[in-house]
Amino acid sequence: MENGYTVEQLRTAAIDAIRAPSLHNVQPWRFRLRDGAIEVLIDPARRLPATDPSGWGARLAAGAALFNLRLALAVAGTPATVRLRPYPSEPDVVARLVPDVPRRPTPAEQNLHAAIPRRFSNRAPFWPDPVPADARWRLADAARTEHCWLELLIGVSAVNAFAEIAHSANRVLERDPAYRAERHAWIRREYAPDGVPVTAGGPLAEPQDLLPARDFGDRHRPPGRDFEPEPLVAVLGSPGNTAVDQVIAGQAMQRVLLTATDSGLSVSMLSQPVEVPSAREQLRVSLGRFGAPQMVMRVGYGQPGWPTPRREVDEVLDLPVHHHA
Repeated sequence: MENGYTVEQLRTAAIDAIRAPSLHNVQPWRFRLRDGAIEVLIDPARRLPATDPSGWGARLAAGAALFNLRLALAVAGTPATVRLRPYPSEPDVVARLVPDVPRRPTPAEQNLHAAIPRRFSNRAPFWPDPVPADARWRLADAARTEHCWLELLIGVSAVNAFAEIAHSANRVLERDPAYRAERHAWIRREYAPDGVPVTAGGPLAEPQDLLPARDFGDRHRPPGRDFEPEPLVAVLGSPGNTAVDQVIAGQAMQRVLLTATDSGLSVSMLSQPVEVPSAREQLRVSLGRFGAPQMVMRVGYGQPGWPTPRREVDEVLDLPVHHHA
């Protein structure tokens, strides 16, 4: 097709898109070409009915993949115009991208794009070094650029108040056997292209921990390897909480994560207080914000690690079928 994207452009961009994060690393996305446009879809076969009954997590993940896709296309000189949730009758299609005017990528786009393969969730304790003001400003600016807000909780009392909300949310979730079973089903003890490898799970939670951690690993930590006493906690929120807001929040989350990676920072995600509606509302009120918290991140300086595996790109592409008369 003359003025649309090609299969090759879709494939190249999708290689970056699939590096996005997702709950339990389920990778709930698909990509297809339709009439020269690239479409991002949620894969109904990869839903988490117990952990993510509303589909919020899948939409956030698809938004993050969409942000990587936008970056990849821009860096290739073929930026896109994006329409979110373009078909009311097809709610699983989260976005449609059509080619915009070709242009050279900006240095900022190139830096964020280069961070895609290096980004990973660091669930281990961070060093005690504080995150400097200019790096904090860049994270908040990244969220604003994508029409969301980022509230940084600074100081012991703010973090302690958040920790209380997070722990009570975690207790509510952990009481549900289906939730526990679902998490368990996505822990990987041998190499797998999806799920959370035991090695990436972080140390097992202990009673003295300030923030709750999901149990993905089986590693007990040596004495003295506790989590940082004053973590920088960042709450990402969107103006509303519709399905479109959640896709927008996913894009903002990914821009924040890549900005953090580009700044040499480590991040792990805490979504328990967002998954429990009463905790989410408590968190919103405690911040004095409108809209809806969509993700909480722990930010700091950590030891280097490795991104978790991803499925092969060809497994997530739906290529156009040529019909013969």
